[in-house]
Amino acid sequence: MNDKNLKMDEIAEFFDKIRSVALRKIIYTRHALDEMNSEEEMISKDEVRQVIFGGEIIENYPEDKRGHSCLIFGFSNKGRPVHVVCSPEEEYLWIITAYLPSKDKWEDDFKTRKKEDV
Repeated sequence: MNDKNLKMDEIAEFFDKIRSVALRKIIYTRHALDEMNSEEEMISKDEVRQVIFGGEIIENYPEDKRGHSCLIFGFSNKGRPVHVVCSPEEEYLWIITAYLPSKDKWEDDFKTRKKEDV
C-alpha cells in the first residue's frame, strides 16, 4: 500500500469517527452559530447534519490547535453548497464554523481554493 492510500484510509477512518460521534451529540461554537445565523448565511443545523453525513472531507487539519479537525463540503437539501469545519471529541462533535463558500475564494467546484487564497 502506498502513502497516498494510507493517508486516504486514515482520512476515511477519521470521517467514520466524525459521523459516529455526530450521531451522539453535536456542539456548536459561538463562532459557528454567529456564522450560521448571519443574514447572508442562515444555515440550519439540519443543513450542517446533511453535510456531515452526505459530504466529503476536502481539507484535513491533523495538527490544528483545537485538535484534529477538517473541512467538509457538501450540498444541503436546499441545493446550497456548505462548508463545515469540525473536530470530533470522545463524546461529541465540535462544529467550529459553517458557511456558504464564496466564488471569490473558491473554484466552481467549491472544493479548491483559488490560488490567491492558498
